[in-house]
Amino acid sequence: METEERLQMNPVTTEEKKTILVVDDVPENIDILNEILKKKYRIKVATNGEKALKIANGKSKPDLILLDIMMPGIDGYEVCQRLKAEPSTNKIPIIFITAKNDEVDENKGFALGAVDYITKPISPPIVLARIKAHISLKVARDTLEQQNHELLQAAELKEEIERITRHDLKSPLNAIIGYPELILMEGGLNPMQTEWLEVIEDSGKRMLQMINLSLDIFKIERGLYKPKFVKVSLRTILQKVEKELLSLLQHKNISLQYKMDQAPLAASSSFEIMGEELLCYSLFANLLKNAVEASPENSEISIQFTNSQEERSVSIRNAGEVPSAIRNNFFDKFVTYGKENGTGLGTYSAKLMAEVLRGKIELLSKEKGYTTILVHW
Repeated sequence: METEERLQMNPVTTEEKKTILVVDDVPENIDILNEILKKKYRIKVATNGEKALKIANGKSKPDLILLDIMMPGIDGYEVCQRLKAEPSTNKIPIIFITAKNDEVDENKGFALGAVDYITKPISPPIVLARIKAHISLKVARDTLEQQNHELLQAAELKEEIERITRHDLKSPLNAIIGYPELILMEGGLNPMQTEWLEVIEDSGKRMLQMINLSLDIFKIERGLYKPKFVKVSLRTILQKVEKELLSLLQHKNISLQYKMDQAPLAASSSFEIMGEELLCYSLFANLLKNAVEASPENSEISIQFTNSQEERSVSIRNAGEVPSAIRNNFFDKFVTYGKENGTGLGTYSAKLMAEVLRGKIELLSKEKGYTTILVHW
């Protein structure tokens, strides 16, 4: 009979040989399995549960374990249970080899995490076939996990580079924003030059806001953003967005109609929420720009404020329907339709910002021929 030490020293002819841990308290059974497996696999053996756990938790872990159930001390079921409870060993495939052939015993083994169940007396072709199948599955799973890990690392690296790039852009923007103001203070400019400098300064400020917002979205996605709430007038913000979209509105001959509780909005009316001005601006700039771009020429966009005990909300309604292909995932990341240069981030970021502002955003598309986006608190 071969000893445990001699079995562990079976020669390994290639690095590709996978390691099988054979666990059985009967030396004759170990000898049989060793003869069957030694040409194709590197063999480690344990004659009790304690030794099996020690080997499995060692530096060089087995690729598969053939585990007897009936052993003195720690039986095969407990060995399996302990291995599956540990993150470092729970992915090692375990095949029970036992004289037990009761269905209850098989179900118990599978419930504990075993991948297969072979009954004694052992059939060499069956053992080899089962081991080959489960080793192949393990190799495929390990390869897939490694690829997923590498893809995740690449994505995280890309995001980090983009975040650093956005951060580094802020330094040259300080000059773009600051120098026009210094030149204006010097004076001696004609009205056209003054207007150009003001455009440069305003564009720089808006770009800085966009960079700050992109950094904020990065934080929002990771749950790191801490909003600072103040009173914000949504009417003022929407009217500011309207001015910035004036050229597009005039080109398409689109009018905006503001309403409060279904009635025309009075000049003295206000609609305020507790929020952050930049987030509110970016949220409604995205939504209103989308509405203008989606609207047909010579149409009207209705902006409805609702301020009651039951509901506080802002809805933007425009002619034209959201395509059915994207209705169910309208607010998902990278979802876009029909826009040549669309990124699919506008509605996604709007959803994130609405939630940070303690609100909710919905797409209402029940009305034929129209689209309504509702933001409510």
